[in-house]
Amino acid sequence: MTTLRADLHVHSWHSRQSGNLRFLRSRDCYSDPGDVYTVAKARGMDLVTITDHDSIDGGLELLARYPDASDFILGEEVSCRLPDGDIEVHLGVYGMTEGLHRELQPLRGNVFAVTARLREAGVFFSLNHLLHFYRGQAALSSYFRLLDEVPALETRNGTMLPAHNELTARIADRSGTAAGSRRLGSIGGSDAHTLRRIGRTWTEAPGRTREEFLESLRMGRGSVGGAHGGTAAISGDAYGVIRAYVASLAGFGPRDHRQLERALCLLFSVVSVPVQFLPVLIAGAGKWRESREVRHASAELSAWLEQRPAEIMSPEVQV
Repeated sequence: MTTLRADLHVHSWHSRQSGNLRFLRSRDCYSDPGDVYTVAKARGMDLVTITDHDSIDGGLELLARYPDASDFILGEEVSCRLPDGDIEVHLGVYGMTEGLHRELQPLRGNVFAVTARLREAGVFFSLNHLLHFYRGQAALSSYFRLLDEVPALETRNGTMLPAHNELTARIADRSGTAAGSRRLGSIGGSDAHTLRRIGRTWTEAPGRTREEFLESLRMGRGSVGGAHGGTAAISGDAYGVIRAYVASLAGFGPRDHRQLERALCLLFSVVSVPVQFLPVLIAGAGKWRESREVRHASAELSAWLEQRPAEIMSPEVQV
């Protein structure tokens, strides 16, 4: 059976505004869309996507260069809010169109409005890095209402801890065991914000074409592989973005600052050199919080995760 491989979570320089030190006006990523495509193909990806934050401009830029690229999937990572606890939620959407992108923007304040529109449009999408933004803002049972709204979970993210990815995979595996419930599919991606990790985490699914690949994902036939993440992955990307940001101030890469702003930001970059160990500390603290939330979620879900009702198993596998 022919299978295709794709890294389904990759950013380009159209992931514009970083959430850290906003006054610096740094982007989340400085990777040229063309370089993203080249590196992904060189690392064995049969299909390529770009999933920028709330933007399809990276994909459109690539398609403008290669309009006949049948191995490219126009994607987007859509940032939404879960009303319960006002929790940020990210959805990876594949097979996006310009019209659908515009329709989703005013809906992003309520994730349920976004998922309803995506289901109506018939596009494949996933819930990314399940517990990344969850800090107990709402009951876990309320937060997990999201599982009824999505066709798939990102069960391997190249920045998330192995325990986080493994818990998400168990949840996806457990879904569909209750009578009448629906099995969730699985996807994987590097979540790369620099070129160095593109294609190191991936999704495989049966198919000979982009369309057959996506249909296999809709049917829950995807599998994941490659690297998990941790402090090294996060801090490595952070230093890569910092390096590209300073280069952009020096005139290499996107031009986001006027002349005076460039001078002031360059000055800040120079005087902050003695504290450039902070990205590692911030990444480490983030991974510690992630580990804590995964432990809490695992304990709360332990009975549900271990349950395997025999009555829903097919006769061929009952023992």
